[in-house]
Amino acid sequence: MIFGDKLNSPDLEFGIEGGVNWPSISGLDASNRFSTFNLGFYFDFTVKEKFHIYTGVLVKSKLGVNELSESDLEAAGVDLITPDGTYVDSEGIYSQKINYFLVPVFARYMITKNVFVEAGPEFGLRYKAWVEYDNDGDHIDTTIKQYNKNSINPIEAGVGAGAGYKMDKIGGMSFAVKYFQGFVNVYKGNSSTKNNSLFLAVTLPIGAKKSLKERESKEAVKIPTTSDLKS
Repeated sequence: MIFGDKLNSPDLEFGIEGGVNWPSISGLDASNRFSTFNLGFYFDFTVKEKFHIYTGVLVKSKLGVNELSESDLEAAGVDLITPDGTYVDSEGIYSQKINYFLVPVFARYMITKNVFVEAGPEFGLRYKAWVEYDNDGDHIDTTIKQYNKNSINPIEAGVGAGAGYKMDKIGGMSFAVKYFQGFVNVYKGNSSTKNNSLFLAVTLPIGAKKSLKERESKEAVKIPTTSDLKS
């Protein structure tokens, strides 16, 4: 971020991306989404005036699903939990949460100078996973995590698509709505479980306008030629 202006050029924009997403996992009894924040950085390569390649990494991102059933817990490889430590009560809410590094490789087309659509493959690397149990009974809030990373496939791959609005052609913030559909089994040996998530994304270029001003300033300085010296 400190040297963001050095990473920007006429054909490359660098910045940070953040937002909110609402994930779910198909193939389970549970289908309720939870909301979670994500954060990362991006690169926007200009191939032609209207055609761009958009990529980067969401370093902090989470997928999963809310309100797991007992059969879902079995698929996740964890047990029922109660505040007293036994495994016989189904009270409370169970959520599967998986942290990924997510890498989109999108083709972006500028419909106008501000409005764009984008689509392409998206890849993920799982680095943490757990089932979270929450119970607020008897005026006591209880949260217990059972880590189940070994039950989750480490690699994710799928497709994403979205549309958005960019405020300025160079150095402007952008807002986008995106959808991701995973193709890889979430749980090992369970071919019906697939990640999906709706994203609301905001991007903020770092140093793009400063880089543009520096280039314009250099271009404005005219280097004397031999003919200029003679005249």
